Amino acid sequence: MAAPPPPAQNIVTQGNPYALVLKLALPTVFAMMSQSVVNEVDIVFFSQLPCPESSNAQAALLPSLIVLWAFGGSLSAVSVGTQALTARRFAEGQPESSGAVLLNSWVFSTVASILFTLLGFAVMPSLLSLLIKVPEVRAEAETYLFWRLLGITSMVVTFSFKSFFDGLGKTHVHMWSAIVMNIINVVLCYFLIFGHAGLPRLGMEGAGVAAAASTWVGLFILVFWATLRDYRLPYHPFALKKLDFSIIKRILNLSVPSAVATIAVMSGFALFAMIVSELDALQGGQMVSKDCPGSSGEAVNSAATTVIVGVLKLTFTACLAFGTSTATLVSQSLGEKDAEKAAHFGWVSVRLGLLIFGVVGFLEGIVFPEQILNLVTGSEAVRDAALGPLQMMGILTPMIAVGMILTQALFGAGNSVFVMVVELILHFTCLVPLAWILGITLEFGLMGIWSAAAVYIVLLTVIMVSKFAGSSWKKIQI
Repeated sequence: MAAPPPPAQNIVTQGNPYALVLKLALPTVFAMMSQSVVNEVDIVFFSQLPCPESSNAQAALLPSLIVLWAFGGSLSAVSVGTQALTARRFAEGQPESSGAVLLNSWVFSTVASILFTLLGFAVMPSLLSLLIKVPEVRAEAETYLFWRLLGITSMVVTFSFKSFFDGLGKTHVHMWSAIVMNIINVVLCYFLIFGHAGLPRLGMEGAGVAAAASTWVGLFILVFWATLRDYRLPYHPFALKKLDFSIIKRILNLSVPSAVATIAVMSGFALFAMIVSELDALQGGQMVSKDCPGSSGEAVNSAATTVIVGVLKLTFTACLAFGTSTATLVSQSLGEKDAEKAAHFGWVSVRLGLLIFGVVGFLEGIVFPEQILNLVTGSEAVRDAALGPLQMMGILTPMIAVGMILTQALFGAGNSVFVMVVELILHFTCLVPLAWILGITLEFGLMGIWSAAAVYIVLLTVIMVSKFAGSSWKKIQI
C-alpha cells in the first residue's frame, strides 16, 4: 500500500508562487554567491601579486576552472537526477524513496569521482598545453589545478547531498554549509597566497590548496546535517541496504544528458579560452604593458577574459539559484500531477529574473563597469580590454537569466536530453566557430570573440523559451 501523502505544510508548492520562488531561491542565491565571491576574491588577491605574476595567475584561472569542471562538473550533474527524483518522490508522499535516491546518489558519486580524479591527473598536462599557449601562464595553472583535482570527490558528493535537500525544498541547508566553507576558503587564501601567519607564500598555488581544503569542510557539514533526526529517521539516507542499481540507473538516465551538456559547455568555453589565448600569442606571446615595467608583459586578453567571467559568475550563479528553485517547484508540481502549476512556477521565475537581473545588468554594464574593473584588476591594459565585453554582457544579463532559469526548469521536468542537444549544437556550430571568425579571422580581437558569446546567449534563450512554452515536457515520467 502506498504511503499517505505528506502533511500539506510540507509541500513547498503551496502558497503565493512569487513568494515560494523567492523563499527557495534566496538561500541558494546566498550559497552560490558566496562561492562566486570567493572566486572574485581570488582574482582580487591575484591582482595584488607583483606583475607579471598577477596577470599570469588571472589568465591561468579560467582555463584551470574549465578543466576542473570538465571532470568534477560533469560528474556533479548527478545533482540533476537526484534533485528531480527526490522532489517527485517527496511530492508523492514517499520519504523512504527520497532517502534511497540520496543513498544511491552519494555512493555512485564517491566511486565515480575517485576514478575521475585519477583520470584528471593523467590528462591535465596535455589539456593545459592545448588550452594555454603562454608557458608562464601554463605553469601557474598546473600548480593550482593539482590541488583542485584533489577536491573533485568532495565537490561531487556535496552536489549529491545539496540536490537532495534542494529537492525537499530545504535550500537553506546548503546555504549554511556554503557560507562556512567559503569563509574558511577566503581566510586560507589570504594566508597561503601571500605567506602570512608564518605560512609559505604559495601565490596561485595557495588558492588551490585553500579551495580543496574548504570543499571537504562543506561536505562534512552536509553529511552531519543529514544525520540529524529530522532527516535520518524519515529518509534513512545512510542505510546501505537500500543500495539499488535500478535507482542509480534512473538517476543516470536524467543526469547523463546533463553531464554531456556540461562537458559540451566546458569544452566550448575551453575552446573559447583557447581562442583568446591564441589572440595573446598572435599579439606577441604576451602583450607588453606599462603596468609591468621591466617584465615580459601580460597575457592581457586571457586575463581580461578571466576578469569578465569572474564578474559575470556573480550573475550566473544567482540566475542558477533561481533556476534551481524553479526546478524543485516544477518537479514537485509534476509529482502532484499538476502540470499547469509547474508551468506557472516557471513563468513566475522568469518574470522575477527579468526584473531582478535587469537591474543587476544595468548596474553592471551601464552604471559601474569601470569601477568594477578597477576593483578586480590593477592592470590598465586588462581593464581597457575587458570594458567593452563587460558592458555588452551586462546589457544581455536579463536574457542570460531567462535562459538559465528555463534550462534548470526543464532539468527539473526531466527533459535533460533536449538541453543536452541544444548545448551541443550551439557550442560547436555557433560559439566556437563564430568566436574564431570574429576574433581571429576578421581581426575584431577580444570584442569580436565576446560578440560570439552574445549570439550564443540570444539563441539559447529563444530556444528555451520556445520549448518551455510547449507542452511536451509536462508529460515526462521519471
